[in-house]
Amino acid sequence: MFQSIFDKFFKQDSITGLTTDSCLVIRWWFLRGLGLIYLSAFWSMATQIDGLVGANGILPLQELLGRIELVYDYTKYWQFPTLFWLDASDSALEGVCVAGMAAACLVILNVFVRAALIVCFACYLSITTAGQDFTSFQWDALLLESGFLALFLTGNSPIIVLLYRLLIARFMFMSGVVKIASGDPNWANLTALNYHYLTQPLPSPLGYYAYFLPEWWQKFCTLGVLLIELPIPFLVFLPRPFRLFAAGCFVLLQTSIILTGSYTFFNLLTLLLCLFLFDDRDLSRMTPTWLRKRLLPCHKPATFYANLCALVWAGFVIVILTTQIWMAQTHRLPFKPLSSLIQFASTFSVVNNYGPFAVMTTERDEIIVEGSNDGEHWREYGFKYKPDAVDKPLSWNIPHQPRLDWQMWFVSLSGPMQGDWFGKFMMRLHEGSPQVLALLADNPFPKQPPTHLRAYIYRYTYTQPKQRRITGQIWNRERLGLYWPQ
Repeated sequence: MFQSIFDKFFKQDSITGLTTDSCLVIRWWFLRGLGLIYLSAFWSMATQIDGLVGANGILPLQELLGRIELVYDYTKYWQFPTLFWLDASDSALEGVCVAGMAAACLVILNVFVRAALIVCFACYLSITTAGQDFTSFQWDALLLESGFLALFLTGNSPIIVLLYRLLIARFMFMSGVVKIASGDPNWANLTALNYHYLTQPLPSPLGYYAYFLPEWWQKFCTLGVLLIELPIPFLVFLPRPFRLFAAGCFVLLQTSIILTGSYTFFNLLTLLLCLFLFDDRDLSRMTPTWLRKRLLPCHKPATFYANLCALVWAGFVIVILTTQIWMAQTHRLPFKPLSSLIQFASTFSVVNNYGPFAVMTTERDEIIVEGSNDGEHWREYGFKYKPDAVDKPLSWNIPHQPRLDWQMWFVSLSGPMQGDWFGKFMMRLHEGSPQVLALLADNPFPKQPPTHLRAYIYRYTYTQPKQRRITGQIWNRERLGLYWPQ
């Protein structure tokens, strides 16, 4: 009876051999794309994890685990889920990244997919848990939630397709809601994009030119962002033509962000999630004939067990989301069982809250770190991606995320005491830590570390295109004052 209900609502198309709401072709393309994003995420972390949380890194993981053990008993494994409880050495950090890359390759190659997805999720959860300040980004949470749902996707249940549609709609809608709820006047008066291309964490080459577009265009695009993120997500749950229109809007927005920004794999993953707004017949037209022939024999209805697991998880997601809405409205905590469920969802990043750019930064401040051996002659440390030298070329870093460069943007918005890691970063520079220095573009003190360190905060503005053509300078900068030490 349970199976017949699904057969009734998800009928097979006699022409293509695929169901209009089946996930056969969608699943194949999505899992290959998810494997690529996992691969890029693990590769990105492998290139910097030693300098971030290694033994000689900025926030050593071994020290953190030691402090946690003093506070928690066996619940430490629940409160801080990571494989690094077994071994937190630099070799283990690198090994988990390598294991994640290997598992991601298996997903791409369609080999032992479910087992490989479990390894990917476990490894990435371990890394994001251990990364502390450096892995507290929304795209990390989105990748974990998408990756966890993919474990059920291998069961071919149409319920999981609906959950993915709920995920993309929820992500887009929450991104719009936070902009309005924040009360930021720049979103209300449609001037947010007047500042965005200048103040985004890592400016891109096209972002420079987008900054100088006419104000009427900036306001038009800001309005477009709000329309795409607020009313359009509801079209996801309407019949196919409306769903396809929503997909087109989402793709347009995410592609525009990719062209004018540098947000790692964030927008690529969002585009990948948009696949679930199509049905198999749409994607089959873009699928090579040889692949369609290979996939069709594999088309089998989801088993009772697969549908039951998907249905249970769907109920869990709905309960979590409903409770979160209730908490936001009443400002009260739910009773114990629901609190435990919410804590589980948050700790393991399987159901998350989203909302990028709730408040638009209107000025760009950068922290410039300097060293000296005599206290009189100072030399700047250069970063790989963030602005420092006024003639430093702008670049895209997609899908890589230079975690230190990103955190330098966040810490510039507050004092150094708000970013405890910054003082430790300066300490590592004073020690001449090779792992931390590897995170930078250059080391002005290759023979021995400097005896003096300081950091100034500067106000950065774009040069006019004409001035840039003449001088080669992208930035004007003005020193505002001493940032560290205070």
